[in-house]
Amino acid sequence: MTAKLAINGGLKAKTTKNLPMYPGGLEIGEEERKLVNEVIDRKYLFRYYGPKEYKSMVAQFEEEFSKKVGIKYTLAVNSCTSALNCALVACGVGPGDEVIIPGYTFFASCASIVTSKAIPIIAEVDETLTIDPDDIEKKITPSTKALLIVHMRGVPCDMDRIMSIAKKYNLVLIEDVAQAMGGTYKGKYLGTFGDCGCYSFQYHKTITAGEGGAVVTNDERLYDRCMGYHDTAACWRPDRFAEQRYEGELFVGQNYRMCELVGAVMRAQLKKLDSLNNLMRRNQRRIIEGIKNTNGIKVRPVNDAEGDTGICIMFYLKEKEKVSGFVEALKAEGVDASGVYNSGIPDWHMYSYWKHIIEKKTPTQEGCPWTCPYYKGNEVKYSADMNPSTIGYLSKVVHINIPPQMTKDDCNMIAKAINKVADTLI
Repeated sequence: MTAKLAINGGLKAKTTKNLPMYPGGLEIGEEERKLVNEVIDRKYLFRYYGPKEYKSMVAQFEEEFSKKVGIKYTLAVNSCTSALNCALVACGVGPGDEVIIPGYTFFASCASIVTSKAIPIIAEVDETLTIDPDDIEKKITPSTKALLIVHMRGVPCDMDRIMSIAKKYNLVLIEDVAQAMGGTYKGKYLGTFGDCGCYSFQYHKTITAGEGGAVVTNDERLYDRCMGYHDTAACWRPDRFAEQRYEGELFVGQNYRMCELVGAVMRAQLKKLDSLNNLMRRNQRRIIEGIKNTNGIKVRPVNDAEGDTGICIMFYLKEKEKVSGFVEALKAEGVDASGVYNSGIPDWHMYSYWKHIIEKKTPTQEGCPWTCPYYKGNEVKYSADMNPSTIGYLSKVVHINIPPQMTKDDCNMIAKAINKVADTLI
């Protein structure tokens, strides 16, 4: 006999409290406090002008981060958006260039292309909800300079195919790892495949200092150029007033530097990364195991299940019209679920709501980069329905966050709720 849904007056399947999705944020404690207090006690708040008897917290974090992900160079910055801007500029992306980006990512990924004076070309995602390699090739033109791919909602893109495409067309490859910190593809950390990888430490991310970011690379020149762009005063140079050591070293940049207090918190948080990811993966696998035989739903496929960070579970319903009712029923059962796409509710993670891009909004009347005289391609046109496959996939998805602090009982109750709702509504 099918159990009566809570939305219809039945008992809830999940009786425990839902936890916020602040994986590292909820683990802030004595380790972070100790290092922050060291910064305050030393009165060393700024990396470049601190007391010479102490080593910078930010510099130590960069070294530890490089060692962790297996990369030569890490540059700590004040946000992932700043990291993306540094990466794009360092790689020579600018006026006249097109950069291909997926239609499912936070708007900042796309905004970084425009602020780098290049033109975003929005591609479809496939069933993994990461960029579709087939559509990448369809959207390459003579003006294409780079791919900015996003490991979205904790899972890796199809890096074998993407690396092959980048090599075939001689394209710059930049990885946005904001939502997949600690994720891997065939055993290699995400962010270390392309020319540059970019990470976020904003409060909703796996490890956090409230805000912050990093850009990584194995290329010394790219690292130098990222350093230059993130520090317009060139404090990092051996002699800040010297002539440039090579063509392209010196140029006007921004101020994206990470402060010592943030660096201190991130050193402590980095040590917690493996534990957080292991717990989220454990929780995700337990839920998936509990719904693997449920009729009418399909768990999102991934390019490398071992590399999934486990930050969420996303599953497809066969009909988009059933998503809203399914989500509301899960909420009544005590599960903090949501749909991904609702045409009436704006979400900056979906290209169809990027009004700034679709209408080519710019801070000045000239309309650059779309009107830039250096751009020799055909006029780029955008519309909310330009990527129907992306809209189609997202409109059928139910999404549930998986905080690492959840217990096994929480996971069992979530699986029970999904099965209960599916038995009635599908």
